[in-house]
Amino acid sequence: MKHWLAFVLLVACSSALPLTAHADDAEELQAKIEAQQRKIAALEVEIKEFESKLVEIGKNKTTLQNEVSRLDTSRKKINADIAVTQDKITAANLQITQLSTAIGARESSIEVGRRGVSQSFRKLGKIDDLTLIEQYYSANGIVGFWEDTDQLTKLQRTVRAEATRLALQKIVLAENRDEVAQKKTELSSLATQLTGQRVVLDQNRREQSALLTATKQSESAYQKILREKQEARLLFEQELNQYESALKYSLDTTTLPPAGSGVLEWPLDPSFMQRCEGRKATFKNIYCITQFFGHTAFARSGAYNGAGHNGVDFGSPDGTKVLAAATGFVEATGNTDAYKGCYSYGKWVLINHGNGLSTLYAHLSFVSVGQGDSVPVGSMIGYSGKTGYATGPHLHFTVFASDGVKLVRLGDIKSRTNCAQATVPVAPTSAYLDPMQYL
Repeated sequence: MKHWLAFVLLVACSSALPLTAHADDAEELQAKIEAQQRKIAALEVEIKEFESKLVEIGKNKTTLQNEVSRLDTSRKKINADIAVTQDKITAANLQITQLSTAIGARESSIEVGRRGVSQSFRKLGKIDDLTLIEQYYSANGIVGFWEDTDQLTKLQRTVRAEATRLALQKIVLAENRDEVAQKKTELSSLATQLTGQRVVLDQNRREQSALLTATKQSESAYQKILREKQEARLLFEQELNQYESALKYSLDTTTLPPAGSGVLEWPLDPSFMQRCEGRKATFKNIYCITQFFGHTAFARSGAYNGAGHNGVDFGSPDGTKVLAAATGFVEATGNTDAYKGCYSYGKWVLINHGNGLSTLYAHLSFVSVGQGDSVPVGSMIGYSGKTGYATGPHLHFTVFASDGVKLVRLGDIKSRTNCAQATVPVAPTSAYLDPMQYL
């Protein structure tokens, strides 16, 4: 009987030895991942420097030379953004390989452990079939009997420990599989980001080429174009304000989240928002906000035809990630630039959050969502830019009372317009809410 017990104990103990991937391969994978992370960190520093330079350019007078300089610097920043995204894709693929290798090793370990426990239970079953007298005589006396009994107790403890280890291995295996699935989702998101960044880069090149062609590098021609755009924008805002002021609407604040509840997240990339803290001297706030809501000093100067600013403007370079401020669904998207001379929101996204609030994101350079899409809070919906009428790249962020906002074809509300077929969100003036009350 002793040799049976010794064999069973050996099988149970050997099954507890984990099978791992080749150590050299694992170390090499980890080294590659760490190298990618160092490259990403170095590129993030470059991006921060480009953003700082763009802030400085933005402080200067709007001239042709400054605009060309802005486009050149933006292009360098976008190229750095693309490099970061590509490095993140490489790192994610390496991590998937690393996790897959670990999964393979755990599956092998679990299988070996399972076979060992099964064999141990079969042997224990045979031992249990013996009577005490049979066990006594097969053990060659009382001393051998007690030795075998002691080994049997150890074996039972080992089998229980191995069963516990296998259960824990399966939990870790499930977590590894979830992590792989998460990494694959991240890869899909990164691929979308890369596509958008390349689109923004192409737009930057076309914008610079069109600018130089239209102005023939003449400052006076550039200033004339700016004046024409401003006049068209003022006319658009005047007629839109008249339309919205005439709309009848009674705001019911009981249908909205309480002011100060913080139900909305900042609508820009968190890493960008963190860098805003170091730009307080430029923006006079730590959020990179260039224009607050309502009757600001800029609005009182006549900038919005006597009306207040209907949102918050964030000074953000071309290609800064714009994020959904809360979970919701995309009610609509649009692009007023599709109609020549239509100086409005440019590329925009309207999201209904189902809590009484809707949010608008305007002047985007790229839109990555479509009408009807469900968007989780913090998910990318596009990139900031300078489409529509904008004196510089920024995100225009508006918060509406959802029951007050509607989509309108501009030709239906404007007596004369260059963009009759364009559709934009409009609302009674009382349905526009201060975003800072909810951020």
